[in-house]
Amino acid sequence: MTETYILTLQCEDRQGLVAAVTTCLASHGGNIVAAAQFNDREANHFFMRMEIDVPSVGSIDAIGKAFGEIAKSAGIQWSIRAKNTPVKVLFLVSKLDHCLGDLLYRRRIGELAMDVVGIVGNHPREAVTISLSSGVPYHHLPVTRETKPQQEAQIRAIIEETGAELVVLARYMQVLSDRMTQFLSGRCINIHHSFLPGFKGAKPYHQAHARGVKMIGATAHYVTADLDEGPIIHQDVEPINHADMPDDLVRKGRDIERRVLSEAVRLHVENRVLLSGSKTIVFRD
Repeated sequence: MTETYILTLQCEDRQGLVAAVTTCLASHGGNIVAAAQFNDREANHFFMRMEIDVPSVGSIDAIGKAFGEIAKSAGIQWSIRAKNTPVKVLFLVSKLDHCLGDLLYRRRIGELAMDVVGIVGNHPREAVTISLSSGVPYHHLPVTRETKPQQEAQIRAIIEETGAELVVLARYMQVLSDRMTQFLSGRCINIHHSFLPGFKGAKPYHQAHARGVKMIGATAHYVTADLDEGPIIHQDVEPINHADMPDDLVRKGRDIERRVLSEAVRLHVENRVLLSGSKTIVFRD
C-alpha cells in the first residue's frame, strides 16, 4: 500500500536544487506523481510543491530524515504531510453566515479536506443561521472594545486546545489586534469586498452603487496587522451595470465572497500556497 504526501519547500535559488530533491526522494522509494516549481528571478528565490507516493511509513520516515539533512545544509524551509490528512480548521463568524454555510457544505460533500474543530461567534448561536454545523462546537464569545484582550485570549486558548492549524474569518466583523495577527501569522484567512475604487466603512455596496461602478469583487488574503492588506491568496470579480440596485450588488457580492473564500481555503489546505514576504506563490491544479 502506498500513501501520497505533499512536500513544499522554498529557499535561495541555486543550481542543482531539483536534482538534489528528486534524487533524495527516489533513493528512499518516493515516486513523484505531481510537481510544480517557480523561480523568482527578482528575489533569487526558489519555490516547489510536489506530491509523492510513498510505499510505507518506514519510507516516509527515511525520506524525512534524509531530506531534513539536505534542507539544513542548503537553508531550505520545508514541510511534508499526508495528503489524505484533513487540516484542522476553526471558523470565526458574526451574524452573516453565507461564507460559513458554503464552507461547511463543501466540507460535507468532500470538496474541502477540513476537520472543523469549532466555530467562534461574537453573537449567540441563535443569531447565526447555521444549518450545516451539526456536531461542531459553537463558542459564543461576545466582545466589546474593553473586553477584546480577554475575548482574544479565549480564542487563542480554543486554538491551542483544539490544535487548529487554520483560522478562517468567515465574515467575522471584528478587527483582530496586532498581537492576535502575530499569533496567527500565515494561518488565518480573511475575506473582504474589494472595489475599484475601494469603499470602506458601512454599506460598501451602496457606496458602489452611488458611484456607478461597473465591476465588483472580493479578495481572500492572509491576515496581518495592516487591515485588509495581507498577502493575497485569491480574487474574483463580476461585471455589473446601471440597472443593478444596491440589493442586487449585495446579492452578487455574497456569491463572490463565498466562492473566493472557499477557493482560498482549498488552496491553503492543499498546501498550494507559499508565502513570499508580502506576496504569495500559488500552485494551482
